[in-house]
This record gives sequence, C-alpha cells and structure tokens, in this order.
Amino acid sequence: MRGSYFFNRWIEQRVRLLAISAVKSFKIKLLLFFCVGLTLIVFSTSASSFFLWNNQAPAPYYGPDFRKGYSIVMNTWKRYDLLKQSIKHYSSCPRLDSVHIVWSEPDPPSDSLLKYLYHVVKSVPKDGHQVKLKFDINKEDSLNNRFKEIKDLESDAVFSIDDDVIFPCSSVEFAFDVWQSAPDTMVGFVPRVHWVDYSKGGGSKFKYGGWWSVWWTGTYSMVLSKAAFFHKKYFILYTNQMPTSLKEYITKNRNCEDIAMSFLVANATGAPPIWVKGKIFEIGSTGISSLGGHSEKRSECVNRFASVFGRMPLVSTSVKAVDSRNIWFW
Repeated sequence: MRGSYFFNRWIEQRVRLLAISAVKSFKIKLLLFFCVGLTLIVFSTSASSFFLWNNQAPAPYYGPDFRKGYSIVMNTWKRYDLLKQSIKHYSSCPRLDSVHIVWSEPDPPSDSLLKYLYHVVKSVPKDGHQVKLKFDINKEDSLNNRFKEIKDLESDAVFSIDDDVIFPCSSVEFAFDVWQSAPDTMVGFVPRVHWVDYSKGGGSKFKYGGWWSVWWTGTYSMVLSKAAFFHKKYFILYTNQMPTSLKEYITKNRNCEDIAMSFLVANATGAPPIWVKGKIFEIGSTGISSLGGHSEKRSECVNRFASVFGRMPLVSTSVKAVDSRNIWFW
C-alpha cells in the first residue's frame, strides 16, 4: 500500500508538471504569435508609408512667412537656351513670387526672348497669383551686378542662382524653410572652405578649398551664391558698404564676387553659413572653376578680402541640413 501511495504521488506530480509545462508552452507560443503579428502590422504600415513616399511628393512644410515667398535673382550671360530652361523650371516652384534676371550684356534682351519668358511665367498660375518677371538691365559688365540693390524687391528672401544649374523645386522649398529658421545667414547648396596656410609662415595667410576639400575635411566656411538663399538687406550692404577697392578687383578679375558676399554676411553676423544637401544638375558647359590656376586665384581673393576687412570673418562649421522626408533612416 505504501508503495502504491508513493507511485500515485509520483504520477500526480508528473501530471502537474506536464500541465504547468503545457501552460507555459502555450503562453510562450501565444506571446510569440502576438509579437509576430505586431511585427507584421508595423511592417505593413511602414511599407505602405514607404510606397506612399515613393509614389507621391512629400507634403511641403510651410514656415511662418510662407505667404511672402521668395524671389529668384538669376545671373546670366549670353546663354539664352539655358536661361529659358531655368526660368521654365523654377516658375513651377510653389512659393516663388518673382524672378529678377541680372542682365549685363551690351544689347538688351530680344523681343523673342522676352515673349517666351513672359509666356512661361504666365502659364504657371499659383493660387491666384502670377510669378513676376523683371530684367534688371546694367550698363556695365561686372559680376558685382548680381548683388546690386533691387528697389522693388518685395520678398525678404532671395534665392541667388546661376542660369546653368537646376535644383528640384522640393530642394529649393526645403532650403527656404531652413533659411526661415536663420534669416540672417546664407543657406546654400554649394559649400566651400578656407584654412590657414602655415606653409607661408606666421599663420596669417589662407587657402581656398573646393568641393574635395570640403568632402575630405567634413567642414566648410562658405556657401557659394550660385545657389544660395540670403536676406535682401545684403544687397544694400554690398552696394553701399562693400569696399570700392574690392568691387573694382572683382570687376577686373571677373572672379570671387561669391566669396565677397560670404565675407560680407559672415562679417555682419559672426556666424557660419548653412549647407543644405541637394542634388544639383549642371545644364551648362564647364565654368571658370575648371581653368588652370583657379584655386590659386581664389586663394588670392580670400587673402585680399581678409586684408581689406582687417580680419578673417569666415566661420567654419560641419553642420549640414538634410530633408529627412527623403531618406530611410536618420
């Protein structure tokens, strides 16, 4: 009887353990099933969002001054096909208010060119208003013309652009948003850098670095005005306060007006510019940057400007603004 009692107790314990084990196994399986189901739901939601991103343009973000929009000031020189292509593209950008074409050629724009460009901007109505188009005619051929004060410029934000570069409207609109967060600084797509040239001795000389220098060091101190936002007040400062000797130097050498504007803004703010990541499409032929001795000439400009300003106002930074709506991970 005693042996039968212990045997029955053993059977009872085994059954109890098996029951507990079965319950635990069921709970584990239920938990795993729940986790897998939740993962599938999250993945399907993320996947639908992903495909939505790739099939539709991201919703634009409108800052506090979106009604005011921005103006494009475009520098051009005897490249009428490129000018037509650029104006046609940028006219479709949502918050563009006006386009000012800096014209420094000896002959005025032809009637056929005027007719085509005015037709282009009028054919793209935006929320009940038309993009305004104006030619700012200059008698003198000088790179300083692109920064002359524009009396009838209504918007505070200026997007300075060359006629041979194209950026998607989404990138331009994002750069405008970034500029609204820091309206006193320059916000642009083309970064450049300077550094102290210790090989010259004394540490008072500087060198200019192009894109590969920015890529290698991860820093920059300028954004070129071939594609940059800044406040219209800097046109007034450039016209009235930029040293005459520097403007004469720029006219004579046909170079470095973009560096001069970077110096002007940095000198006024004491702050670095902001580089916005964007895809650039070069639609023109190779410019002066491909000519021999270009970096040396730019370095000469940097040193001359620093000498006239009495100091080096450019501030280096490694910050880059990226539109996170267009990337997977951030």
